[in-house]
Amino acid sequence: MSNSPKQTAPTENLSKVRLALETLSVNCESSQAAIARDALNALEQVEGHQGAGEQARLAALFKVCRALGSSLELSDVLSETMDSVIQLTGAERGFLVLVNQETGELAFRAARNFQQENLNKNEMEVSRSIIQEVIHSGEGFLTTNAQVDDRFSTQDSITLFALRSILCLPLRTRGEVIGVIYIDNKIKPGAFNRDDQELLEVFAVQAAVAIENARLYSQVDAELAKRVSELETLRYIDKELNTGLDFKRVLELTLEWALRSTGSENGCIGLLDTAGSLSILAGDCIDDLMDASDPRLSPALHQGHAVIFQQDDNFKAMIVPARREERTIALIGVRRREKAYSKDEESFLFHIAERAALAIENTRLFDAARAADDAKSQFISIVTHELKIPMTSIRGYADLIKQGTAGPVTDQQLTFLDTIRSNVDRMADLVSDISDISRIETGRLQIDLAAIPIGDYIFEIASGFRPQFDAKKQSVEFSIEDSLPMVQADRNRLAQILTNLLSNANKYTPEGGSITITASLSNSFIRTEIRDTGIGLNDEDQARLFTQFFRSEEPAVRNEIGWGLGLHVTQRLVNLMGGEIGVQSAPGEGSTFWFTLPAIK
Repeated sequence: MSNSPKQTAPTENLSKVRLALETLSVNCESSQAAIARDALNALEQVEGHQGAGEQARLAALFKVCRALGSSLELSDVLSETMDSVIQLTGAERGFLVLVNQETGELAFRAARNFQQENLNKNEMEVSRSIIQEVIHSGEGFLTTNAQVDDRFSTQDSITLFALRSILCLPLRTRGEVIGVIYIDNKIKPGAFNRDDQELLEVFAVQAAVAIENARLYSQVDAELAKRVSELETLRYIDKELNTGLDFKRVLELTLEWALRSTGSENGCIGLLDTAGSLSILAGDCIDDLMDASDPRLSPALHQGHAVIFQQDDNFKAMIVPARREERTIALIGVRRREKAYSKDEESFLFHIAERAALAIENTRLFDAARAADDAKSQFISIVTHELKIPMTSIRGYADLIKQGTAGPVTDQQLTFLDTIRSNVDRMADLVSDISDISRIETGRLQIDLAAIPIGDYIFEIASGFRPQFDAKKQSVEFSIEDSLPMVQADRNRLAQILTNLLSNANKYTPEGGSITITASLSNSFIRTEIRDTGIGLNDEDQARLFTQFFRSEEPAVRNEIGWGLGLHVTQRLVNLMGGEIGVQSAPGEGSTFWFTLPAIK
């Protein structure tokens, strides 16, 4: 079928006619020569019209090729290709077929004057055989009249369907046939000639490039959309997995997304212990889907590779490891009845496994930290309780001895008893701070909010420090705004806050210094400030001031007894009551500690 009848190009025939007429005009009698010259003039007119027609066809070819490259949408390119073919050749009808490079199957993608529903019916059998021949040979096919073409002598369908002019050309790019353009004419024999074929071959080269570019663009666009969708899904999975630190919930979410992303029917998650044993903690592992002794799982357990296998006559299975620091900590197994798992599904499940491994590790660490905190809190609770009993006894007996209950007391003994009482009080403060921190961290500290007149309460607490202020000859000034609203706070905890701040101001302000206490309304909060003329703080110390057990390296600070817990507890108490706390200071210029608490309107 590939060898078409030999035909002579129209331009070649015209050249032969011209040569014959020129010979006649020279060698013949005058009357014959005149006739020959008239024929030559007519021939020149024909050639002129033919040249103009050729220029018009080339101009049309340039126009359609330029239009063909204006879009990267595959459907638009295919449609433009068929419109251009009909325009260039004047074909009655035609269609375009693309070849699936993976399966070899043909897909009818664009047609003109064919009913789409008829493309696969009997009338197409002849066209199909021609298309297959063109795809196989990579060469074009042309017949000017299929009714008398010897290549179709055995095909009765040619007569039945009255096919006459047929032109079929391959679409080729990078050495491969990617499709076929087919056109025909059922009415007019000789509708297409070699010039049409050559013109269409030039067009087919451009069309193939445009189609391939559009197809690649569509593939890249589809792949990009797929990757964006995967990233969005993974971002959502990250958010869900990290919303809470509940171990069981993390496993359930991981399995849910594993099943959803792969279209699997069921699956499970198994955790490995230090001995290498698998414990199924989520899902339903039927039969031998996940058995640590199964040699098929060895690549997943030891090398970190996915394992895809036929589980039985019905199910295909996939096992993917969840790994941390080159160590498999869990296996995610899924299975389904339909087709085997693809590389894309394997890759996506690996992404889920990576996130699951991190979430599993985090929940394990969180559970371990929580267990350690619980043990610490329990230990602190026991220790503080056990310390309070002997301290109460020591304080009580020291007071009894000092009162002379056990007999006369000398001045030296009184000094010793005062030292005992002072150290017991400091020990009691330390135990109280440690106990408060423990209760705050475990959420067991009770806050009883009430309306408190902040100005009066400041005077009340500050008056209790009068002996300490007088002992160091420190002046104390108050600047309390009139008509301040009530503050919302826990009375005992507010006293603890003021006591800690006033105690620090007293300790770190030298003799003869001054302390100023102010209270004012700021927006919907009461702002209290305690300003001193003490040693001040550098920037580094200010940044760490409210952390546990922090004490400055300044000698003036180290000379004072302290544990580095008071300001930390103070900050936590202020925060628990809905306020904020801070400090403004500079070395040698004193410090201003401030805190805010909600005002009651």
